[in-house]
This record gives sequence, structure tokens and C-alpha cells, in this order.
Amino acid sequence: FYFRNKHRPFLLFVSLLHVHTPLITTEKFLGRSRHGLYGDNVEEMDWMVGRLLDVIDKEGLKNTTFIYFASDHGGSLEAQRGNAQLGGWNGIYKGGKGMGGWEGGIRVPGIVRWPGVLPAGTVINELTSLMDIFPTVVHLAGGAVPQDRVTDGRTLLPLLRGTVQHSGHKFMFHYCGVFLHAVRWHQKDSGTIWKAHYATPVFQPESSGACFGRGICPCFGDGVTHHDPPLLFNLSQDPSEANPLSADTEPL
Repeated sequence: FYFRNKHRPFLLFVSLLHVHTPLITTEKFLGRSRHGLYGDNVEEMDWMVGRLLDVIDKEGLKNTTFIYFASDHGGSLEAQRGNAQLGGWNGIYKGGKGMGGWEGGIRVPGIVRWPGVLPAGTVINELTSLMDIFPTVVHLAGGAVPQDRVTDGRTLLPLLRGTVQHSGHKFMFHYCGVFLHAVRWHQKDSGTIWKAHYATPVFQPESSGACFGRGICPCFGDGVTHHDPPLLFNLSQDPSEANPLSADTEPL
């Protein structure tokens, strides 16, 4: 692929099976990590990404290649083998994969590398969307996003280059399947990020933060709780979504 395209623009999309059930790991990486099969999976993925970057570097394409590494969702929590927990870990964020609204299912890091254009070590604490990849790639290729439809994505380049300080997303809608579970609002004048949950999964067991009883949280029916009024959180103050607000605690 590289040898055919190294002298002209190319797009390489690599969708890894790793850190995803059934946690397939080759023999070379089995038992390599102190963190069990999931850790072995992470190490093998790390090695695979490293091989790709090595080729780009070796071919002299490092400074002219935009690389974006991300995940489509937070770590799955329910993966088990017997009593052993094989799932991921989402840090301070509640919930995980397959949950339409909780931060642990939708907030993932994005890592960008483009040494010829972007300075190393920059950290941007702005929420973007994987839908932003489409207009970003179109922008990089010198094309124009079609104007005959509404496109939800926003090009990432102004944010990455520092020509703007804030994400172009004022609202973000978080679905579980076809059901709207939550929406966030970035209140630009105050800098506050609010999130309202219209439905949340019923955890099994209740205090587990996951749906171990079902294997994955459902999006509708008796597997979710509907909230009217919605559960409301100030993510700027409470990123763990531990303290839902009420009219008593938040007059605004």
C-alpha cells in the first residue's frame, strides 16, 4: 500500500479488533502484561500501531502525514470469564461501552501526530466527535463538504492549529441505538458544560456501574430508567456525574 502511494496523497483507515471482546491475542503477546488478557490486548495493539508509524517514518512521510488515533467508545466493563473481570477501565467516568449517555461510554482520548505542522505535547481539553473526522479529511484533501445536507462534523484543524480555542460543537447528542439518551450543552458565555440524561441503563447489580446480569446494557424497555425531568449534571464541576442537580441545588 505505502509503496504504491507514498508519492501521492493516501488515506489509510485501520480498524483494530483489539481491546474488544473476544479479546483475541496472538501467542507472542499472551501473558505479556500484568493486567491479564485485556492488558495483553493493549500491548499487542500498541505494537501494531508502532509498526505502522515505523513504516511512515522510514518512508520519510512523518512530517506530511496526519495521524489520528482514537476509540469509538469507552472500555467495555461487562467482559468476564468465570469470575474474572476482563473489561476495561474508564477512570473517573461513570459507565462504559453500550451506555448511551454516561461519560465512561462516550468520552475517549484522541491522539494526533503531524510533526511538520502541529507542535508536540499540546493538550486540548475540548470535546470533539468522531463525526469530525469526515470534514477534517475532506479539508486536508482540499475538497469541500457537500452543501446539500446538514453535516454534523466540524473540521478539527482550526482547533489543532490553535486558530480557535473552542470546539465547534455547541450541542452534542448521545444515542443508544436509535434512542436519544443524553444531550450536552457547552454554554459558551460561561464555559460550563451541562448534560441532561433522558434515559439511563439499569445496572445489574445496582451498585456495579455496569450490566453484568445482561452482558451489555440495553437501550430501551425495562433495561432503562426514563427521567422526567431529565437528570442534569454540571460536567465542568462534576465530571464523574455523581451529583444530579435539582432546582434546590442549582437555581440557574
